[in-house]
Amino acid sequence: MTNKRLGSSGEQDIMNGGTNQSISTKANNSFDHPPRLQKIISGRNTFFIRFCIRTRIGWIVFRNYRSIPKSIRLLKELLRFRESALGDSKVMKYVHVDGRYYLGMYIPGFYTEAFKAFILGEVSRIKPLQKPTNQFTSVLFSITKKCVLRCEHCFEWDGLNGEEKLSLPELKSIVAKIQKLGTAQIHFSGGEPLQRLDDLLEVLKSIDRKTESWVLTSGYNLTPENAQRLKSAGLTGIVISLDHFVPELHNQFRGSPRSFGWAAAGVKNSISVGLVTAISICVTNAFVTMENLLAYAEMAKNLGVAYIQIFEPRAAGNYQNKDVELTNDKLKILENFFYVLNYSSEYDRYPVILYHGYYQRRIGCFSAGRKHIYIDADGDVRDCPFCRTKAGNALTEDLDQIIDKLMARGCTKYKSITI
Repeated sequence: MTNKRLGSSGEQDIMNGGTNQSISTKANNSFDHPPRLQKIISGRNTFFIRFCIRTRIGWIVFRNYRSIPKSIRLLKELLRFRESALGDSKVMKYVHVDGRYYLGMYIPGFYTEAFKAFILGEVSRIKPLQKPTNQFTSVLFSITKKCVLRCEHCFEWDGLNGEEKLSLPELKSIVAKIQKLGTAQIHFSGGEPLQRLDDLLEVLKSIDRKTESWVLTSGYNLTPENAQRLKSAGLTGIVISLDHFVPELHNQFRGSPRSFGWAAAGVKNSISVGLVTAISICVTNAFVTMENLLAYAEMAKNLGVAYIQIFEPRAAGNYQNKDVELTNDKLKILENFFYVLNYSSEYDRYPVILYHGYYQRRIGCFSAGRKHIYIDADGDVRDCPFCRTKAGNALTEDLDQIIDKLMARGCTKYKSITI
């Protein structure tokens, strides 16, 4: 396999937001030695971290259930749920960012108030506590329809750049409703959420310590100054869309000659201020080969990100009525890549891979109100960004009743989860 890396001339264009990025196999560029602000912890170094995390989880459960036998049963049930998705594989990698350890991108940093609330939310699904706990692990909230890109796979295509309907007070009102029900994380998306940066900053400041916040962005407007403003407002992490290791092919997919430059610069700026940083890719049948996936992972490692998030294309938005879903042989390649990169010692310094389809095919979908919901830029509540059936409006209707509708209907693609 040939690993394609950013050459020095291409790197300069990226930092300038230019369009003439080049690809080179030279290793003497800044992406080969990313700043040590987020670190992949693997091998023997995981033993003590694992012990501390498991001990803390056990203590959280015991403090709230006041019974050693009951606590042991609950902890075993949590472990059984994990094994139903991954088998008996242990966590092989932890991420260390800004003084905190992360078990996964969708688990709050250890040990924070959000982590404690997350654990209580998970065990209360098995044995309900006599006090409020998190109803969700994450909520995806689109705060704007505005976007400078025209992405091939955009699930918001039909409403893109339409009239905004939610004011800043209304955004805050919806977030307050979400927090009342309880969620470990809120992920803010769009459109491009950084086109509404000032409002986003005010919303972030309104979120309490029991909930982490993330932003999903193309990298547009993620300057060093704006990255610091987001961090200061309480943001935990950034997920930046990067859909190919070849700049020109990413730009073609995203509909802009400057898109790769924004994404790569955004990664650097996010890491530099101590935000947990991930890149996200929508993989197509044409892209999915082991050679391409490993080249992409090599780019991610050189960029210095903590996570790679993989999404499968769905026939929604700009892909509506198109034959885009992955074939079985491509799914097998993706699952092999997911397992090898996460559990093989050969790749213990590479970013952690998150592949939602892997879990969904084993334990069902987390969406449809069970652990996750999606709220669009009109305030309408939907199962997820791809299953578009509206269940109600978060601003004008009772959110509890809306969630009941979602759960009664269930996921239309994957079986229901059991926890």
